[in-house]
Amino acid sequence: MSINNENAKAMSFSDLYENSIKDFKEGQIVKGKIVAIRENEAIIDIGYKSEGVLQVSEFMDPASLKVGDEVEVLFEAVEDEDGMLVLSKRKADRQKCWDQLISGSAEGSVVEGRIFRKVRGGFMVDIGMEAFLPASLVELKPVKNLDQYLGKDSKFLIVKVNHKRKNIVVSRKDLLEREKEETKHKMVKNMEVGQIVKGRVKNITDFGAFIELGGVDGLLHITDLSWGRVSHPSEILSIGDEIDVKIIAIDRESEKVSLGLKQITQSPWEHADEKYSIGTKITGRVTNILPYGAFVELEPGIEGLIHISELSWTKRVTHPSEVLKVGDQVEAVILSVDKDAKKISMGLKQMSENPWDRVGDRYHGDDEIEGTVRNITDYGIFVELEPGIDGLIHVSDISWLKKLTHPSEVAKKGDKIKAKILSLDPDNRKVSLGVKQLTEDPWTRLCEELRNRGTEIKGKITKIVNFGVFVELENGLEGLVHISEIPSEMATTMETSFHIGDEIKVQVINIDDEQRKIALSVKNVRRSA
Repeated sequence: MSINNENAKAMSFSDLYENSIKDFKEGQIVKGKIVAIRENEAIIDIGYKSEGVLQVSEFMDPASLKVGDEVEVLFEAVEDEDGMLVLSKRKADRQKCWDQLISGSAEGSVVEGRIFRKVRGGFMVDIGMEAFLPASLVELKPVKNLDQYLGKDSKFLIVKVNHKRKNIVVSRKDLLEREKEETKHKMVKNMEVGQIVKGRVKNITDFGAFIELGGVDGLLHITDLSWGRVSHPSEILSIGDEIDVKIIAIDRESEKVSLGLKQITQSPWEHADEKYSIGTKITGRVTNILPYGAFVELEPGIEGLIHISELSWTKRVTHPSEVLKVGDQVEAVILSVDKDAKKISMGLKQMSENPWDRVGDRYHGDDEIEGTVRNITDYGIFVELEPGIDGLIHVSDISWLKKLTHPSEVAKKGDKIKAKILSLDPDNRKVSLGVKQLTEDPWTRLCEELRNRGTEIKGKITKIVNFGVFVELENGLEGLVHISEIPSEMATTMETSFHIGDEIKVQVINIDDEQRKIALSVKNVRRSA
């Protein structure tokens, strides 16, 4: 019995010994006890068949070590060449720190640490273990002097974890951007249209200024800077200016904020219709000139338009720059006000008397006048009686007898011409003139002479058309030889049988006094030998 018990004990100790060897694996963290301290070494017993040696430099405070202290070490190898266990406290601490970091952190996690050493391409950061901080990820914007960050405590974002090499890359920039976006999102969420907020001018462009609102940048467009005309935002703002602005629009989806400076004050258009009533005479400064008119500033924020047609009663203006230039001070009359549309129409010519108002005092029906041909159209001749007053000689009032193809047959632009006033219409600014009315209508007399001297008369061909030939008779009257009154052999070849300017003998077959038409014939005319 005792032999068997002894054998059993022997076997259990043997098994225990074997199991103790199997329990320790390379890379495992184990607990040990300091059993001896030498000059630079501490002997560690981890319960293995042999002991291990640690350099006291691996401890944070070597002077405080004493026999019996428990330590955690990394089991690196079973034995070194001296027969001792290969242990490492530093690697154990790093492994523990790594395990703790990885268990609570991953890529995208936030950790705290201190930048303690500058290395090539960045810094090393103590986050419980060493992590690499690239120089490009230190700040939101590139920094010239990176040394200022040495020894700085901060929060970092883990951006990359290499489990195999136990390397961690962190970023301060990404965390700042995240915090900035979170702040922006929170601010935009709490903003309301109509709020007045304080801001700082961050940047100025041609189209406006960006205002920093403490986490959110808003756009102050050039059109929202002032009720008056602004050529460039720099006329009003400078970078760094602290200003109050009103929130005029929020796009919560894109988190864009539109701001207004002029909206803090009342629009000058609110009472424009009271201040600038129709007929009021005003003084303003020309701010812009376009082909259709000139814009005049009456006060900051209020401009009116003088249309090109309202510039002069007498001068024919083809472009407003002929009368005005930018910067001119002008006096004008208010013609209309539309407060809602923010439009004011003004007139410059209304500052002087309209020459048409008293045209009836200067001109009367049947007056004979002399004027200058200003323009010629298909339907008549425009004659300038005085600056701003034109009269029209209709084509039908040029000659009693001659049928004109175009008024330019008797006059050209710039000619002096005499005429008689036929009618005046000041309300519609019309004067009708006539040239033929300067002489007595010769129709009746000439036709009577024509009837008395016989039916045959000489004339000159003035026009050849497909339905006949027009002939100017010796006495100045004009008649038509219809194609039906031309011998058939000549009618089929009128282009060769007749020529403009040729003299021809014709027979008068009818005179229509009402239509003022004379019918001629060459069928029965006696031809000279």
